[in-house]
Amino acid sequence: MMKPMRKSDLRDLDGHLLSLFLTVLHEGSITAAGVKLGLTQSAVSQNIQRLRDITRDPLFVRAGRGIMATDHAKALAEPAQALLEAMHRFASGSQFDPDTAEIDITIAANDFQRDLLLPALFQRLREKVRHVSLRAIPSNLPNAEMLRTNRCDLVISPLPPDGADILQKRILQDHYACYYDPAVRDAPRTADDYLTATHVTVVYTDNERLNFDKLLEASGLHRKIAVSVPNFSGVPAFLKGTSMLATMPHLLSGSLMKDFATVPIPLKGKRPAGYDNLPMYLVWHRRSQNDLAHRYIRNLIEEIALQSAAVSPREA
Repeated sequence: MMKPMRKSDLRDLDGHLLSLFLTVLHEGSITAAGVKLGLTQSAVSQNIQRLRDITRDPLFVRAGRGIMATDHAKALAEPAQALLEAMHRFASGSQFDPDTAEIDITIAANDFQRDLLLPALFQRLREKVRHVSLRAIPSNLPNAEMLRTNRCDLVISPLPPDGADILQKRILQDHYACYYDPAVRDAPRTADDYLTATHVTVVYTDNERLNFDKLLEASGLHRKIAVSVPNFSGVPAFLKGTSMLATMPHLLSGSLMKDFATVPIPLKGKRPAGYDNLPMYLVWHRRSQNDLAHRYIRNLIEEIALQSAAVSPREA
């Protein structure tokens, strides 16, 4: 049974504490919550102690090498989420003026989406609003809970999570291309050239592979993978000065992969269905749909995405 709070305790409760509580509850770990929030383990522990004093409940107890939420903590999850959302609505108000706005936003995106869109977003916000704080976190294979529990405000991903309370919009359409070092080798011109070469690819830290790799395998085609790295930014160092190939989004040819040549993937007649379909989605929770600041940021991201596609170099 929940214990009533003392009135004086309410003044110690704020959005940061509620967000921290929900993150620890979701992660099931003080350390993991600290990583998600960019806080030290000591800072998380101190704030959890503040919450224990306020609620007069342990909230989290040791269980083996980890922690376990008490029944009271589990019961507080829903009202904590509701309080956070109410605070957000209160702070947002019904008006939005960029000249006086103070924006603090967290966006989940893997390195391709992050590097393609977020530097330009940050620069535009710095020019247009009074104050901006942008935090980028990895999305890996994104899930709806990231948005439901306020771990992030937006997700940018080719694989949007599903949910009746989750909204999405396609902001970009890209395709995979074949990259190589022209100082070392010629472009692969045939399927045999491509399939018999050694390759660099991306396998994310949660063992999620690129959709292209999964489509290729499902089509019965196999490449010689010599190197796997956890993100796109790790590819150039391995590809430079070698005869290897890398199959990556074409939009990277104007930024991360600008020092390499690129050609269409030479798999005529063997191309797996959907290989050229690489969409990018902007994803948010329904509660943010009508928030004017949130809508302003979504519109900016969409503008930047369209401009990025417009300046993308052509393949050889």
